[in-house]
Amino acid sequence: MRKPTLTAQIFIAMVLGIAVGYFFPSFAVDCKILSDIFLRLIKMIMAPLVFSTLVVGIAKLGDFKTVGRIGIKTLLYFYFATILSLTLGLVLVNIFKPGSTMHLPLPESGVTTGIASTTGSFSDFVMRMFPVSFVESMAKNEILPILVFSVFFGIAVAAVGEKGKPIVTMLDSLAEVMFKVTSYVMYFAPIGVFGALAANIGKQGVGILSGYLYLIVCYYGGLLFFCFVILALICYAVKINFLNLFRSIKEPALIAFSTATSESAFPKLVMALEKFGCPPKIVGFVLPLGYSFNLDGSMMNMTFATMFIAQAYGMQITLEQQIMMMLILLLASKGVAGVPRASLVVVASMLTTFNIPGEGLLLLLGIDQILDMGRSATNVFGNAVATCVVSRWEKSL
Repeated sequence: MRKPTLTAQIFIAMVLGIAVGYFFPSFAVDCKILSDIFLRLIKMIMAPLVFSTLVVGIAKLGDFKTVGRIGIKTLLYFYFATILSLTLGLVLVNIFKPGSTMHLPLPESGVTTGIASTTGSFSDFVMRMFPVSFVESMAKNEILPILVFSVFFGIAVAAVGEKGKPIVTMLDSLAEVMFKVTSYVMYFAPIGVFGALAANIGKQGVGILSGYLYLIVCYYGGLLFFCFVILALICYAVKINFLNLFRSIKEPALIAFSTATSESAFPKLVMALEKFGCPPKIVGFVLPLGYSFNLDGSMMNMTFATMFIAQAYGMQITLEQQIMMMLILLLASKGVAGVPRASLVVVASMLTTFNIPGEGLLLLLGIDQILDMGRSATNVFGNAVATCVVSRWEKSL
């Protein structure tokens, strides 16, 4: 008898998690420790995997000019995708008007949400990019500073020529070892998925779904449209087989969906994209950068959620204000890498900027975990397509 695939195991774990959360809520809440352990194991892998794959990739690229060319192409695509996802969020919320259609009871004035309404200045973001200590960044799993150090280190290794080859060989071996560790950690994925869903259902109950059903349908409809129409058209335009790509990354996307964090899918996504045909040097460069700059699901959420709250309070946000909102988010959203609950933090800032009652964020806090599942999976899809597009532009796919 054949052993079920990882995808099948995760589906089974999701069904069991929902059932346990519904029938045994007090026990299910304690199951969160299983998902916490799985996420810790993922974080254990990420820093050494990002460092080793990126340094080896840059060393093999050979020079700063090549790295700069790929970097510019990558960032141009990221901003293009960000504009698309922000615009989609605005279009959806203006067409379906979930805030004004649902007639939700509004929170009391002055109630605190527990979410800070600032993401920090642009200078703070720039400072966070450059590590004071590489070891400290590794210990805290701060991907962006690791990325910056790895670029410098990889270029330096390539510049010293023959003397740098032993380092490249060693880090290449480290990457292979980390991929093996990843395969071991993935055995625990179904258990982590079970714990995450059981705890969420046990804590919030399934009843919350019925009260917010219209919002959830609109939101997930938008995410599905982005993944299977917009991203599919982008793939078609650059001659990438979207269906084959979807089959290749369905497991990491499912892991991200069920754990409500795209970070949990990173190691598996690296392996899937390399198997699909993206060169390791581009995967190692584009994917970590994408996890800081290209979170398409989170981008759509920012415009959608801000306008949803404005609608709930009966506020009219003009087209000019909505365009301004999108432009602000285009810049502000790039400064939240590593910020906990980053999407909600940015939404809180937008509420303050446009004089929308901040306590309106409470309308979404109860179902944010459900929304986060969808946007985490969308982030995985978006970064997978981004990596393939850059690979195609470099004629390396």
